Amino acid sequence: MWRNLLSLRQVSQRTISTASRRLLENRVPEKQKFFQEDNGLPVYLKGGIMDGLLYRVTMGLTVFGKAHTETFML
Repeated sequence: MWRNLLSLRQVSQRTISTASRRLLENRVPEKQKFFQEDNGLPVYLKGGIMDGLLYRVTMGLTVFGKAHTETFML
């Protein structure tokens, strides 16, 4: 059993240490500038069309849920 653990450790170290690392460009400063610029939009809508759609769906579900619970409370 000890041999199995040692061989597993060696294999895991080998795969981790020999894995090639992809160089990723740091785009955080670009995103910060984009979201901090004053263009009259709230931050939760600055992401584009999908943010607007998600916001509208969430508000619609909220209104529907509130109306649905109000009808059963009477």
